[in-house]
Order: sequence, then C-alpha cells, then structure tokens
Amino acid sequence: MLFVIDFDGTLSVGDTVDAMLERFADDRWKDLETDWLDGKITAVECMKQQLDLVDVDQLTLEKFFRGIQLDASFIPFHKYINQFSKVAIVSDGLDHAIDVATRNAAIPAMPIYANKLHFEQNGISISYPYRNPDCKAGNGVCKCQIAEQLSENVGGPVVLVGDGKSDYCLAKYADVVFAKGKLITHCEQENISFRRFQTFAEVLEVVKKWDIAKKWPVSTTAKSLIA
Repeated sequence: MLFVIDFDGTLSVGDTVDAMLERFADDRWKDLETDWLDGKITAVECMKQQLDLVDVDQLTLEKFFRGIQLDASFIPFHKYINQFSKVAIVSDGLDHAIDVATRNAAIPAMPIYANKLHFEQNGISISYPYRNPDCKAGNGVCKCQIAEQLSENVGGPVVLVGDGKSDYCLAKYADVVFAKGKLITHCEQENISFRRFQTFAEVLEVVKKWDIAKKWPVSTTAKSLIA
C-alpha cells in the first residue's frame, strides 16, 4: 500500500507558496495565479514567474518556513500507517519549504518529491527534477508518474490525500482518495469516489477500520474501502 500525501493545504494548514508570495512578492503574483486557475498558463509557467517576483534573503525565508503551521494530527497518523505502508510527500510546491517545516515540527523523515528551490543572490529560483514533459496537467511534479514508480515496488492500493489542482490527475487513478478543498469539487464533477476530511485525525479514523491484513494485488481497485 502506498500513501501519497500532498503538502500545501493538506499536511500544512495553509498554502505555503501563497503565504510566501503574500509576504515577499508584489501583487502581480495574484494575476498569475488567476491565469493558472483559468488554464491560461501551466503550473510550471505560473510558479516560475511568481518566484521571479520574490524579494527575500535566505535567512529570512528559512525563518518563515519554520513558522509554517502543520496538521498536528499527522504524526499519530503517520505512526500508524507506517507500520504497513509506504508513505511519501508528493507536492507541486517547494522542497526546501517542506523539509524545513517538517523538520521543525518533528515530523518523521520520509521521501519528499517536490520542485527544487534555489537561493540566488537577489532572490530565489526553481527547477523541476520530477517534471514529466508528457504531463497533460502541466505540473512541475507529475504525481501520477511518481505514484506509479513507487507502487511498482510496494504493491497494493494507492491512497491519495490531497486538496487541490495538482492532485486532480492522480485522483482519477488512485484506488482511494481523501479530499478537501478544491479536490472535493473536482471529484464530484468527475464522478470520482472520495472521502471528505479536514484533518489527518479523520483520515486515521477511517484507515483504522480497514482490513490491513488483506492481500491486495497491485491492480486492485480498493475504492470500496471508503464507501
């Protein structure tokens, strides 16, 4: 079993990137965000242009990342599911923000797949080590590709826990979907089975009811678990 955990707005209480832009960029980032949500530009184009607007030094930004509020119920959730599953944070956000925030909150170490943040002399930049040129969603991180690669070695169902647009593609293929925010609307529109949640305590409550001893084949469809 594989748990794919989104970060911004899912493990973190708010959207880390948006909060950073609110604090350290001028208001043009909002117009870019609107263009992305309207499908006028890709996520990659949006993020790159937004980060070009950020004016901050490394010390100040890392202090900001340490102040990111995370869902406190994630730690007991992770402790439980880590006994029988592979867990990875897969985000179309910034790797350094995730690393600093999770370390500061004493979140157990786990693989992190995200866009790479670089500190420049006069600001920051971004690169995309997990980008898939064929990704129709145009995200910097192709969650479908990462989930496929990880699940090949794990077996069993793929469980997505997410909240936003970067999760839309994987929601279509995941065996189990826990959704909040915009992902709820997407799942309803696309007739994708899902379970609503607000905190990881709610996700844990559901997972504890599963028959974990059951041996699922890799190709299983496990959506019946959340009926």
